[in-house]
Amino acid sequence: MKTVSSIVAAISSLLAAGVVANIAVAGETAMEKCYGVAKAGKNDCAGAAHACAGQAKADAGGKEFLTLPKGTCERLVGGSLTPKN
Repeated sequence: MKTVSSIVAAISSLLAAGVVANIAVAGETAMEKCYGVAKAGKNDCAGAAHACAGQAKADAGGKEFLTLPKGTCERLVGGSLTPKN
């Protein structure tokens, strides 16, 4: 019985280590700023006319951005990796 408990404990610790490793890798996703896709009041960080997140006045402002996973912006209608005028 003691051997079975030791085996279960060893397997559990290996599974837990695998979960922690997956979380660490998932946290390293490359991100990029995507301009022109933020809804009013839903922008990330400062914009041209304000100094804080959530202060965009209009939808799809060319100088407002959202931080998205790399490669996502180019697939969105109106998305740009550089600010628009």
